[in-house]
Amino acid sequence: MLNIQNKDFRLEIADGVAEIIFGPAAAMPVTSDVGHAELAGIWRRLDAMPEVRTILVRSESKAFCSGGKMELVEEMINGEAARLRVYKEARELVEGMIDCDKPIVSVIHGAAVVAGLAVALLAEISIVTRGAKLIDSHTKLGVAAGDHAAIIWPLLCGVAKAKYYLMLCETLTGEEAERIGLVTMAVEDGELLEKARDIVARLAAGSPLALSATKRTINHSLRALIPAFEHSLAMEMMGFAGADSREGLAAFKEKRSPSFRG
Repeated sequence: MLNIQNKDFRLEIADGVAEIIFGPAAAMPVTSDVGHAELAGIWRRLDAMPEVRTILVRSESKAFCSGGKMELVEEMINGEAARLRVYKEARELVEGMIDCDKPIVSVIHGAAVVAGLAVALLAEISIVTRGAKLIDSHTKLGVAAGDHAAIIWPLLCGVAKAKYYLMLCETLTGEEAERIGLVTMAVEDGELLEKARDIVARLAAGSPLALSATKRTINHSLRALIPAFEHSLAMEMMGFAGADSREGLAAFKEKRSPSFRG
């Protein structure tokens, strides 16, 4: 069993399935600096475990995951060392999910935002409730839509839709996300976990070689876009050093619309 040293998520492994479970149960899941680092590296560690045949990512809270804590955002705004650290971790997270040979299934209810949304959409199979809320709010914070967005959104839902949602930070419901192809399927709330467990059980019973080869082959389209991903991530980190990100954070704290420079 992997030793998980954070309070943002826990890991359970049984019957060939590794479950990454965001929590705590009574609050909105977020990632601290420690949780972000462990989430970034967990994919390669699980990939190396022969007892794991597939990975399920879910939440036991009222939502999936809202991304990094505001303290982590402030740390990036205020220091170059934090920006460089998070840049490396975000690169490891995205490339780790792409390169992991085990199929990953995400189970999304409530809100999935920014880094949480990255994990949700980079899964091979993403299952949402119809009323789930998917939001990439980078530009509202005054930084580029980095993370996963530059490579996975255009492939899943097309360039036109990707630009619309990423530039305007529009919220998608699970139903709309399924309609435009951003997620695999949308189901009713009561069907979510049952559907996901059926899928991961079928994956765990499948041929590991055939499934990993299929994932690796399809993901070559994502690997070809790694330079674009790293550029977008660098632009995001650069944005955290600028005035717009400070205004975006202030607006978030004061619950108002940001007033960016002209």
